[in-house]
Amino acid sequence: MAFRLGVQAGIRREEIASVTSNDFTHAPDGFLGVWNDYAKRGKYRETPIPKELASSVRTLSYECDPDEPVVGVEPNSIYRWVKRAGERRYAATSDEGWTYLDVHDLRRTWGGHLLWDCGVLPAVVMSFSGWEDWETFRNHYLGEMSPAAAERERKKISYVTGDVESDPGADPVFEPTVQSRSLY
Repeated sequence: MAFRLGVQAGIRREEIASVTSNDFTHAPDGFLGVWNDYAKRGKYRETPIPKELASSVRTLSYECDPDEPVVGVEPNSIYRWVKRAGERRYAATSDEGWTYLDVHDLRRTWGGHLLWDCGVLPAVVMSFSGWEDWETFRNHYLGEMSPAAAERERKKISYVTGDVESDPGADPVFEPTVQSRSLY
């Protein structure tokens, strides 16, 4: 469940350790209410979640105190779980990249899914996730803009080329720095 909360809700390890079933029931349908007490000094946000995740939390929390944490471990335990999972993947694949796996990579995967798979605007992804630093977000999530994408976007500006192009099968504006299959 801890991994799913990170990769499907985009929450931080401190938030994973403290999220309760109440956080699901008091937010709008399809959202998780998150208090960033540890990481961001008490700020509140609502982040979108898949129905299956909400259903799993309801099932696990059935007959539990609604204020009891769903995962109920220390944040460092979540960190160790993710590191061990990375070590196991490294042992199975010999891909050294797995040795660098961290809890924040779960959030990155979620943010990338919203950006690349769902086409959510970067500012909205930042709002859902609690990210506030645009430059860091741009550098770590948007990747490099391809020359082909820049040219295609220029053609959309009517006063530059005189026509507006709309090609739903076109390449993305930005190329992700890491390619991965969607977990959704």
